[in-house]
Amino acid sequence: MFLSRQNFYHLFLLSTVLPTNAAIDRHALVSKYTPSRNASNPSTPMQIGNGNFAFGADVTGLQTFLPFATMSSWGWKNDSLPSNRTIEDVYKYKGESWYNHGRLVQYDFGGDPEIEQWLTANPNRVNLGSVGLVFLDTHTGVVRNITESNLSDMHQKLDLWTGIMSSSFSFNDSSINVTTTSAQDTSAISVTIVSSLLSPHTRNTSTRLGIFLDFPWADGSQKFSAPFVGNYSSALFSNHTTTLLNISSSSDSGIQAQILHQMVDAVFYTTVGSSTKINVTRDSPVAHRYTILPRTETDTISLVISYNDVLPNEIPDAITVTQSSIDAWEAYWMNSGFIDLLTGSTDPRADELQRRIILSRYLMRVNEAEDNPPQESGLVNDGWVSLKFHMEQYFWHCAHWALWNNWELLRRSSSVYDRFLQTSLIRAQVQQGWPSGARWPKMTDPSGRSSPGEINNLLIWEQPHPLVFAEYEYRAFPEQDTLDKWAEVIRETANWMSVFAWFNQSTNVYDLGPPMYVVAEDTSPNVTINPAFELAYWRFGLGLAEAWMEKLGEDVPTNWTKVKENLAPLPIENGTYAVYEGIETDFWTDPAYINDHPALVGLHGWLPQTPGLNLTVAKLTAEKVWATWNFSNCWGWDFPMLAMSAARNNETENAVEWLLHPLFQFDDVGMPIGGVRVPTPYFPGSGALLYATAMMAQGWDGSEGKAPGFPRSGWNVQAEGLSMAL
Repeated sequence: MFLSRQNFYHLFLLSTVLPTNAAIDRHALVSKYTPSRNASNPSTPMQIGNGNFAFGADVTGLQTFLPFATMSSWGWKNDSLPSNRTIEDVYKYKGESWYNHGRLVQYDFGGDPEIEQWLTANPNRVNLGSVGLVFLDTHTGVVRNITESNLSDMHQKLDLWTGIMSSSFSFNDSSINVTTTSAQDTSAISVTIVSSLLSPHTRNTSTRLGIFLDFPWADGSQKFSAPFVGNYSSALFSNHTTTLLNISSSSDSGIQAQILHQMVDAVFYTTVGSSTKINVTRDSPVAHRYTILPRTETDTISLVISYNDVLPNEIPDAITVTQSSIDAWEAYWMNSGFIDLLTGSTDPRADELQRRIILSRYLMRVNEAEDNPPQESGLVNDGWVSLKFHMEQYFWHCAHWALWNNWELLRRSSSVYDRFLQTSLIRAQVQQGWPSGARWPKMTDPSGRSSPGEINNLLIWEQPHPLVFAEYEYRAFPEQDTLDKWAEVIRETANWMSVFAWFNQSTNVYDLGPPMYVVAEDTSPNVTINPAFELAYWRFGLGLAEAWMEKLGEDVPTNWTKVKENLAPLPIENGTYAVYEGIETDFWTDPAYINDHPALVGLHGWLPQTPGLNLTVAKLTAEKVWATWNFSNCWGWDFPMLAMSAARNNETENAVEWLLHPLFQFDDVGMPIGGVRVPTPYFPGSGALLYATAMMAQGWDGSEGKAPGFPRSGWNVQAEGLSMAL
């Protein structure tokens, strides 16, 4: 049954009983930062979702005037191959081979530009479709050209505690109220609309209100400009097909309409259930847009719109969708970590930092709790090629879940290392000829295949990530099952790290590179050797792998220990650490090297003190970065990394300043602003903010006192349910 009253969900709110044993008034703090708008933001939507599915809305609570996306973790497709090419050409693609210390290594770039481009663009993630209000001429049924400027008295808010979005506005003195909610275990939204304009026999007005569904074409070879995904142009009508399916009149499933959308070989289904009988019609033979109208006199309609890649036999009703949202969001806010920066603090900056934390916690659960690693713009838009995910950024996307104790969310995607193990073993040993180990991909998709490109193939800082994720899980769950679960991933990760390191007989140390790219991706790969951050991360990772084998009661492979203890020393130039060994002595004044990610501050900040690290030199290096770096060319996660470095160096005032740096911005609904070089939103910035604030509030291995990363003066930091950082 569908509940067809404007405020149907308030019944659930009234009956919700909140736990009272928490010291922090979590509900009050979350509610304080309820986002509200009186007009659409042309760049970012207001969003609802569940981590595997998200719906972005304009000020109407739908996608009426701005085609924000409906995205999922599962909605992918392949484009047609270039003309005169076959799938056999894809299978035969070999890329190019580069020398690595006298041995040719095959990489996935070069060789066949057409196939390389196709592999880069495919598979690509699709926008599942738009849902919005349609304004029809009462007498002719023709769609009226109504814009947002024709509305008045617009008010929109998002209840963060329940995930329910409410929008109200007026058109020609008639009020319209829209409530939008996302299911938490399926890819579905419930939409309740209350307006006298819904009635088929609307009197005293020239306009009747309906709902439209529209389906765009998506082409992975194109990079659609954020904030929208897909192309609704009629010129591309023939590129894809939509079909309104017949529904049995005897069905008691609540389903009233189903639309099949096919793009190349991929098929998606949009299923509609309604509180009242509806008519669904195609707008024209040359459009993929459909109009939904109630058949009977009513001023309220409740729809559930469900998206699937298989044809469903049933969908949830509006009450079920709403209750799932209320239950899941309350559990999320109450049963994991929480930080209160406001109660008792006198520093005026506490309010903005608290706002960023609360809104980031909401948006990360909507966008970054997928079954696969998230991509940089989450489930908001296609800010990045094909909406693929980047495994080197996985730490910044998802490591915060460990510190905030959201293991049910982190485990959704951390299982990727087990799922990608076989393809990574093949990449390392069969394709590239290494004697052992698994080499993790950089840019990839649910198949685990590496996308072509020099940087995609020559970047290495993603390699130790699974060792860190495993360590955090063992700290939370110090059980044999955890040790066994990660054992093979850790073994093969460390195996490849140890064989990638090359023994230099002239120096008697193990070198990293060349060829390779550093974190900032701004050095020449064929001359880059022994970069400081990668060396430190390699030592740290191999140490974690050794400890894991010891906990398992197994012998530590000799090669791991030999490489860890004999890696090249961290390069130093003029008293500070250098980006890599042999870099120009004046690199601190060269714009080519003081842009992008300042990974040198990660030597002691992101990473704990690692063997061979001189804390005095690390602090001098961080101060040099602060004084010389071009921060206008940095990315979102750089600022929390700078804060983490300041915190470990007991520069707590600087730590707060980095988190609130003028170039590190979050908009009115909490979307992390990308900046000039980076599309908005850039969610590694949100994940890094949450990782850094948890670390500063709860502490790290060896830290002392309460909230060691925050200043003592003006701050009263209360933390619940957080875990300590490494």
